[in-house]
Amino acid sequence: MNTNLPPLSLSILGVEPLDEFIREIADFVHHMIVTRPVHPDAKVEVEAKLGILRDRTSGQRLALPVLVETILIPNEVDLRFESNMSLAQHKHFNTMLNDLKLISSQPSHPTSPLEYTHVKVIDSFYSTEDREKIRVTREEKTNTVLEITRKIRLGDLNIYSPKRAVDWRVSVSLEVPVSHPIGSPTHVRRKDRICYSHEEFNIDLTQVHSNNAAPNAPPEVLHELEVEIARPGLLLSTAAKRGDPNVSELDRNAFDELIRSFVNNARILVKNANDAWHTK
Repeated sequence: MNTNLPPLSLSILGVEPLDEFIREIADFVHHMIVTRPVHPDAKVEVEAKLGILRDRTSGQRLALPVLVETILIPNEVDLRFESNMSLAQHKHFNTMLNDLKLISSQPSHPTSPLEYTHVKVIDSFYSTEDREKIRVTREEKTNTVLEITRKIRLGDLNIYSPKRAVDWRVSVSLEVPVSHPIGSPTHVRRKDRICYSHEEFNIDLTQVHSNNAAPNAPPEVLHELEVEIARPGLLLSTAAKRGDPNVSELDRNAFDELIRSFVNNARILVKNANDAWHTK
Protein backbone atom coordinates (compact mmCIF):
# COMPACT_ATOMS: atom_id res chain seq x y z
CA MET A 1 0.00 0.00 0.00
CA ASN A 2 1.41 3.37 -1.06
CA THR A 3 1.20 5.79 1.87
CA ASN A 4 2.97 8.69 0.15
CA LEU A 5 0.82 11.71 -0.60
CA PRO A 6 0.73 12.39 -4.36
CA PRO A 7 0.76 15.95 -5.76
CA LEU A 8 -2.64 17.56 -5.19
CA SER A 9 -4.57 20.08 -7.24
CA LEU A 10 -5.39 23.41 -5.64
CA SER A 11 -9.08 22.53 -5.96
CA ILE A 12 -11.45 20.61 -8.23
CA LEU A 13 -11.21 23.59 -10.61
CA GLY A 14 -7.43 23.74 -10.40
CA VAL A 15 -7.42 27.20 -8.83
CA GLU A 16 -7.11 28.47 -5.27
CA PRO A 17 -10.27 30.05 -3.84
CA LEU A 18 -10.16 33.76 -3.17
CA ASP A 19 -8.90 34.72 0.29
CA GLU A 20 -11.91 36.57 1.68
CA PHE A 21 -9.90 38.17 4.49
CA ILE A 22 -7.42 39.87 2.17
CA ARG A 23 -10.19 40.73 -0.31
CA GLU A 24 -12.19 42.45 2.44
CA ILE A 25 -9.22 44.66 3.34
CA ALA A 26 -8.52 45.36 -0.34
CA ASP A 27 -12.17 46.33 -0.90
CA PHE A 28 -12.08 48.63 2.14
CA VAL A 29 -8.88 50.39 1.10
CA HIS A 30 -10.08 50.70 -2.50
CA HIS A 31 -13.41 52.18 -1.39
CA MET A 32 -11.64 54.74 0.80
CA ILE A 33 -9.45 55.74 -2.15
CA VAL A 34 -12.15 56.11 -4.80
CA THR A 35 -14.54 57.98 -2.48
CA ARG A 36 -11.93 60.28 -0.91
CA PRO A 37 -12.50 64.05 -0.94
CA VAL A 38 -10.65 65.93 -3.64
CA HIS A 39 -7.63 67.88 -2.37
CA PRO A 40 -4.90 68.99 -4.78
CA ASP A 41 -1.49 67.44 -4.01
CA ALA A 42 -2.87 65.33 -1.15
CA LYS A 43 -1.19 61.99 -0.46
CA VAL A 44 -3.10 58.84 0.45
CA GLU A 45 -1.60 57.00 3.41
CA VAL A 46 -2.38 53.34 4.09
CA GLU A 47 -0.90 51.85 7.25
CA ALA A 48 -1.36 48.90 9.57
CA LYS A 49 -0.54 49.58 13.21
CA LEU A 50 -0.12 46.98 15.94
CA GLY A 51 -1.97 47.44 19.22
CA ILE A 52 -4.66 46.21 21.56
CA LEU A 53 -8.41 46.46 20.99
CA ARG A 54 -9.93 47.33 24.37
CA ASP A 55 -13.51 47.49 25.54
CA ARG A 56 -14.23 51.16 26.05
CA THR A 57 -16.10 50.58 29.32
CA SER A 58 -13.98 47.98 31.12
CA GLY A 59 -10.62 48.83 29.57
CA GLN A 60 -9.93 45.11 29.12
CA ARG A 61 -8.85 43.56 25.86
CA LEU A 62 -11.78 42.44 23.73
CA ALA A 63 -12.91 38.85 24.23
CA LEU A 64 -15.07 37.85 21.27
CA PRO A 65 -16.51 34.37 20.50
CA VAL A 66 -14.17 33.68 17.57
CA LEU A 67 -11.18 31.35 17.31
CA VAL A 68 -9.05 33.10 14.71
CA GLU A 69 -8.12 36.51 13.31
CA THR A 70 -11.31 38.43 12.52
CA ILE A 71 -12.16 41.76 10.84
CA LEU A 72 -14.68 43.72 12.90
CA ILE A 73 -17.56 45.60 11.32
CA PRO A 74 -16.73 49.32 11.72
CA ASN A 75 -18.55 51.07 14.59
CA GLU A 76 -20.37 47.90 15.72
CA VAL A 77 -18.23 47.34 18.85
CA ASP A 78 -17.63 50.04 21.46
CA LEU A 79 -13.85 49.92 21.62
CA ARG A 80 -10.65 51.90 21.61
CA PHE A 81 -7.36 51.02 19.96
CA GLU A 82 -4.22 51.27 22.08
CA SER A 83 -1.04 51.27 19.96
CA ASN A 84 1.51 51.78 22.74
CA MET A 85 3.82 48.85 23.45
CA SER A 86 6.27 48.32 26.30
CA LEU A 87 9.95 49.25 26.07
CA ALA A 88 10.78 45.53 26.29
CA GLN A 89 8.61 44.82 23.24
CA HIS A 90 10.19 47.75 21.38
CA LYS A 91 13.62 46.23 22.02
CA HIS A 92 12.32 42.82 20.90
CA PHE A 93 11.19 44.16 17.51
CA ASN A 94 14.31 46.30 17.15
CA THR A 95 16.51 43.23 17.61
CA MET A 96 14.35 41.09 15.31
CA LEU A 97 14.32 43.63 12.49
CA ASN A 98 18.04 44.40 12.83
CA ASP A 99 18.81 40.67 12.62
CA LEU A 100 16.54 40.35 9.59
CA LYS A 101 18.33 43.25 7.91
CA LEU A 102 21.66 41.46 8.32
CA ILE A 103 20.29 38.10 7.17
CA SER A 104 18.47 39.61 4.18
CA SER A 105 21.72 41.06 2.83
CA GLN A 106 23.14 37.57 2.33
CA PRO A 107 23.06 36.25 -1.27
CA SER A 108 21.27 33.08 -0.14
CA HIS A 109 18.34 34.96 1.42
CA PRO A 110 15.08 34.26 -0.49
CA THR A 111 13.70 37.83 -0.47
CA SER A 112 14.92 41.34 -1.22
CA PRO A 113 17.19 42.93 1.41
CA LEU A 114 15.84 45.34 4.00
CA GLU A 115 17.12 48.91 4.01
CA TYR A 116 17.47 50.96 7.16
CA THR A 117 17.25 54.63 8.08
CA HIS A 118 17.20 56.35 11.47
CA VAL A 119 15.16 59.54 11.59
CA LYS A 120 14.65 62.02 14.41
CA VAL A 121 11.95 64.64 13.91
CA ILE A 122 9.86 67.04 15.96
CA ASP A 123 6.14 67.34 15.22
CA SER A 124 4.41 70.54 16.36
CA PHE A 125 0.61 70.53 16.27
CA TYR A 126 -1.55 73.61 15.76
CA SER A 127 -5.31 74.07 16.02
CA THR A 128 -7.08 76.30 13.51
CA GLU A 129 -10.24 78.33 14.00
CA ASP A 130 -12.32 75.51 12.46
CA ARG A 131 -10.72 73.02 14.87
CA GLU A 132 -8.55 71.35 12.28
CA LYS A 133 -5.14 70.08 13.35
CA ILE A 134 -2.05 71.02 11.39
CA ARG A 135 1.26 69.22 11.85
CA VAL A 136 4.59 70.92 11.23
CA THR A 137 7.43 68.39 11.00
CA ARG A 138 11.02 69.52 11.46
CA GLU A 139 14.30 67.64 11.31
CA GLU A 140 15.51 67.60 14.90
CA LYS A 141 19.19 68.32 14.27
CA THR A 142 18.86 71.20 11.78
CA ASN A 143 15.32 72.43 12.59
CA THR A 144 14.57 72.29 8.86
CA VAL A 145 10.87 72.08 8.02
CA LEU A 146 10.22 68.79 6.23
CA GLU A 147 6.47 69.05 5.74
CA ILE A 148 3.37 70.92 6.87
CA THR A 149 0.22 68.84 6.58
CA ARG A 150 -3.36 68.45 7.66
CA LYS A 151 -4.26 64.81 8.16
CA ILE A 152 -7.77 63.63 7.31
CA ARG A 153 -8.67 60.17 8.59
CA LEU A 154 -10.83 58.42 5.99
CA GLY A 155 -11.50 55.15 7.80
CA ASP A 156 -10.25 52.31 10.00
CA LEU A 157 -10.62 48.54 9.99
CA ASN A 158 -9.96 46.79 13.29
CA ILE A 159 -8.61 43.24 13.24
CA TYR A 160 -9.02 41.13 16.36
CA SER A 161 -6.38 38.39 16.79
CA PRO A 162 -7.37 36.09 19.69
CA LYS A 163 -4.45 33.71 19.20
CA ARG A 164 -1.85 36.49 19.28
CA ALA A 165 -0.53 38.87 21.91
CA VAL A 166 -1.77 41.88 19.92
CA ASP A 167 -4.43 43.02 17.48
CA TRP A 168 -4.03 45.45 14.58
CA ARG A 169 -5.73 48.25 12.71
CA VAL A 170 -5.68 49.27 9.04
CA SER A 171 -6.08 53.02 8.53
CA VAL A 172 -6.52 55.08 5.38
CA SER A 173 -5.83 58.80 5.57
CA LEU A 174 -5.21 61.87 3.43
CA GLU A 175 -2.23 64.10 4.11
CA VAL A 176 -2.99 67.54 2.68
CA PRO A 177 -0.15 70.08 2.28
CA VAL A 178 -0.98 73.44 3.89
CA SER A 179 0.77 76.69 4.69
CA HIS A 180 2.49 77.28 8.03
CA PRO A 181 -0.09 78.04 10.76
CA ILE A 182 -0.08 81.19 12.89
CA GLY A 183 0.37 81.09 16.64
CA SER A 184 1.89 78.62 19.06
CA PRO A 185 1.58 74.83 18.94
CA THR A 186 -0.87 73.13 21.27
CA HIS A 187 1.54 70.25 21.83
CA VAL A 188 4.84 68.88 20.55
CA ARG A 189 6.01 65.33 19.89
CA ARG A 190 9.58 64.20 19.41
CA LYS A 191 9.84 61.08 17.27
CA ASP A 192 12.85 58.80 17.22
CA ARG A 193 12.06 56.49 14.31
CA ILE A 194 13.83 53.51 12.82
CA CYS A 195 12.48 52.87 9.34
CA TYR A 196 13.03 49.50 7.71
CA SER A 197 12.11 49.57 4.02
CA HIS A 198 11.39 46.42 2.03
CA GLU A 199 10.21 46.56 -1.57
CA GLU A 200 6.96 48.60 -1.51
CA PHE A 201 6.64 48.90 2.26
CA ASN A 202 8.07 50.79 5.21
CA ILE A 203 8.11 49.27 8.68
CA ASP A 204 8.42 52.05 11.25
CA LEU A 205 9.48 51.40 14.84
CA THR A 206 9.01 54.67 16.70
CA GLN A 207 9.61 56.07 20.15
CA VAL A 208 7.45 59.14 20.78
CA HIS A 209 8.06 61.72 23.51
CA SER A 210 4.98 63.88 23.94
CA ASN A 211 4.59 67.01 26.09
CA ASN A 212 0.79 67.10 26.08
CA ALA A 213 0.52 65.59 29.56
CA ALA A 214 -0.57 67.49 32.64
CA PRO A 215 1.38 70.63 33.59
CA ASN A 216 4.75 69.92 35.24
CA ALA A 217 4.36 66.22 34.44
CA PRO A 218 7.23 64.40 32.69
CA PRO A 219 6.82 63.81 28.94
CA GLU A 220 4.75 60.78 27.98
CA VAL A 221 6.84 58.13 26.20
CA LEU A 222 5.14 55.82 23.72
CA HIS A 223 6.46 53.01 21.52
CA GLU A 224 4.68 52.12 18.27
CA LEU A 225 5.08 49.77 15.31
CA GLU A 226 3.43 50.10 11.92
CA VAL A 227 3.79 49.01 8.32
CA GLU A 228 2.92 51.47 5.56
CA ILE A 229 2.62 51.34 1.79
CA ALA A 230 5.65 53.36 0.71
CA ARG A 231 4.56 54.90 -2.60
CA PRO A 232 1.19 56.69 -2.64
CA GLY A 233 1.51 57.19 -6.40
CA LEU A 234 1.77 53.44 -7.00
CA LEU A 235 -1.16 52.83 -4.66
CA LEU A 236 -3.39 55.23 -6.62
CA SER A 237 -2.32 54.00 -10.05
CA THR A 238 -2.98 50.35 -9.20
CA ALA A 239 -6.30 51.26 -7.54
CA ALA A 240 -7.41 53.04 -10.74
CA LYS A 241 -6.77 49.89 -12.81
CA ARG A 242 -8.34 47.41 -10.40
CA GLY A 243 -10.76 45.18 -12.28
CA ASP A 244 -10.41 47.19 -15.50
CA PRO A 245 -11.07 44.81 -18.44
CA ASN A 246 -9.16 47.12 -20.79
CA VAL A 247 -5.79 46.57 -19.11
CA SER A 248 -3.63 43.47 -18.78
CA GLU A 249 -4.40 40.88 -16.13
CA LEU A 250 -1.17 41.85 -14.37
CA ASP A 251 -2.23 45.49 -14.12
CA ARG A 252 -5.81 44.55 -13.28
CA ASN A 253 -4.70 42.50 -10.28
CA ALA A 254 -1.76 44.67 -9.15
CA PHE A 255 -3.75 46.48 -6.44
CA ASP A 256 -4.91 43.26 -4.80
CA GLU A 257 -1.37 41.89 -4.97
CA LEU A 258 -0.06 45.03 -3.27
CA ILE A 259 -2.64 44.71 -0.48
CA ARG A 260 -1.94 40.97 -0.13
CA SER A 261 1.73 41.64 0.55
CA PHE A 262 0.84 44.55 2.85
CA VAL A 263 -1.46 42.29 4.91
CA ASN A 264 1.14 39.51 5.01
CA ASN A 265 3.72 41.91 6.43
CA ALA A 266 1.28 43.09 9.11
CA ARG A 267 0.47 39.48 10.00
CA ILE A 268 4.16 38.57 10.30
CA LEU A 269 4.70 41.44 12.75
CA VAL A 270 1.61 40.49 14.77
CA LYS A 271 2.76 36.86 14.91
CA ASN A 272 6.14 37.95 16.29
CA ALA A 273 4.70 40.05 19.10
CA ASN A 274 4.88 38.38 22.51
CA ASP A 275 3.77 38.91 26.09
CA ALA A 276 6.48 41.55 26.52
CA TRP A 277 4.01 43.89 24.76
CA HIS A 278 2.27 44.34 28.10
CA THR A 279 5.40 44.45 30.30
CA LYS A 280 6.17 47.93 31.57
